[in-house]
Amino acid sequence: MVMFKVSKVETAPIDGQKPGTSGLRKKVKVFKQPHYLQNFVQATLNALPANQVKGATIVVSGDGRYWSKDAIQIIIKMAAANGVKSVWVGLNGLMSTPAVSAVIRERSGSDGSKASGAFILTASHNPGGPTEDFGVKYNMENGGPAPEGVTDKIYQNTTTIKEYYIAEDLPDVDLSAEGVTKFGGPEGEFDVDVFDSANDYVKLMKSIFDFEAIQKLVASPKFTFCYDALHGVAGAYANRIFVQELGAQESFLINCVPKEDFGGGHPDPNLTYAKELVARMGLSKANPEANPPEFGAAADGDADRNMVLGKRFFVTPSDSVAIIAANAVKAIPYFSSGLKGVARSMPTSAALDVVAKHLNLKFFEVPTGWKFFGNLMDAGMCSVCGEESFGTGSDHIREKDGIWAVLAWLSILAYANKDNLQNDQLVSVEDIVRGHWSTYGRHYYTRYDYENVDTGAAKELMANLVKLQASIPDVNKIIKGIRSDVAEVVKADEFEYKDPVDGSISKHQGIRYLFEDGSRLVFRLSGTGSEGATIRLYIEQYEKDPSKIGRESHEALAPLVEVALKVSKMEEMTGRSAPTVIT
Repeated sequence: MVMFKVSKVETAPIDGQKPGTSGLRKKVKVFKQPHYLQNFVQATLNALPANQVKGATIVVSGDGRYWSKDAIQIIIKMAAANGVKSVWVGLNGLMSTPAVSAVIRERSGSDGSKASGAFILTASHNPGGPTEDFGVKYNMENGGPAPEGVTDKIYQNTTTIKEYYIAEDLPDVDLSAEGVTKFGGPEGEFDVDVFDSANDYVKLMKSIFDFEAIQKLVASPKFTFCYDALHGVAGAYANRIFVQELGAQESFLINCVPKEDFGGGHPDPNLTYAKELVARMGLSKANPEANPPEFGAAADGDADRNMVLGKRFFVTPSDSVAIIAANAVKAIPYFSSGLKGVARSMPTSAALDVVAKHLNLKFFEVPTGWKFFGNLMDAGMCSVCGEESFGTGSDHIREKDGIWAVLAWLSILAYANKDNLQNDQLVSVEDIVRGHWSTYGRHYYTRYDYENVDTGAAKELMANLVKLQASIPDVNKIIKGIRSDVAEVVKADEFEYKDPVDGSISKHQGIRYLFEDGSRLVFRLSGTGSEGATIRLYIEQYEKDPSKIGRESHEALAPLVEVALKVSKMEEMTGRSAPTVIT
């Protein structure tokens, strides 16, 4: 057994280590600075209760982006030096964010031990590579992201840190081979367990969904689909689940080999960045596919986000979570006894609200950030939840789960077609969505992202929008001067949330303009970028009239888009004549 010593390394605070919505994200070159990662890891360990570090088991893995393997070795050596007893690492350092949550909640060590938390190395949907993004976030013993109380403490620790502990002489662990490696240190034995997390994750999915019913759908010659992992960590699970377990053809999978730079692409599952999937599904204007598959889906870098497509048809994430909630009890065995409640993030469209009202379900509107859903789930108040930013999930774990969302849609399609597999035509994704609209009404919805905006300009724009809210009559006067066909604003505020579980209050969570016809404009500064500011503008129009639910989204939303851009003075204040991304 290799023995190691503990070194105490003197250091000093480094500016800018405040975690955002989901951890600390910066460029790789920033993380590679001397002491940078080490300071943040030590600040995190110091912020945790002692029993979650000393003698504890922690998980260390990520989405495989550039520099992940180096970072994993550093964190292993720091864990050993800080008295951690065991570190669990995904094979090749790979583990999707939802799989990490599942491992914390479900896996037991050979001695019956459970993980007390995890360092997840991911910048989610941000690009990877030597000049791109890296990130670290910590998840707690419930499998969910660290709450604000912990992240605030981590940040405070980064501003006062003077030293960190590391076992510099601990040999690097071979991440390419499964097995346990044991070491000896000043506080006793320390081991690193490298394992294939797909085993645990597949077992969990099979306990939730009826794989046999999905297999029958996939076996139908009329059913084809395409799954695009965008060269992210979802590729480590896709073959196992879709091919080996469900019997799909390997040709249905594209970009499913995880790469450190995500193949040079942007691993964000939307209509802008998932170009190959969008083209294959018949939605490319430049090169439309003659015979698209029935079903398509994409994942982001760490596989917690998803995009769902039908043949020549895009499903908005806001509609997706509403449709899953509306069909969950009959189509997914896990929910057969009913839903405890549903929740959405504030910027997400109100499609889920309407389902909750129809089905008499508890409903919650929370700030952006999965930890708010986690609180509700831990208290047994929420079963299904989602965000407009392509995140959907349930209380099976405490993270959004991209593959779970795809399996949920396959379950809904399997249920809709259970007596239809021998017929000429299957019930399609589009059929299901249009059927939902005819029952619940349609929420026309879009999001404009302005990325890497000057931080000062972004803050000024938001401050001006808050100032405008002081007088609703003045706001309406401005709006009528822009578009007379837009309804009047009846309420304008900054969203504030009081958590019904712990009573905590989250302020300044987005600027809202609510119209009398149910339309909404929402402006938010995102916390997921690595540099500059990202302004997100959300535009929503509710339509109950069945004769008007078939319009093109851009056409239905055009008046509100014009109002939003002019009221906010977007181009004047940011210099941007168009958004970076429209979803």
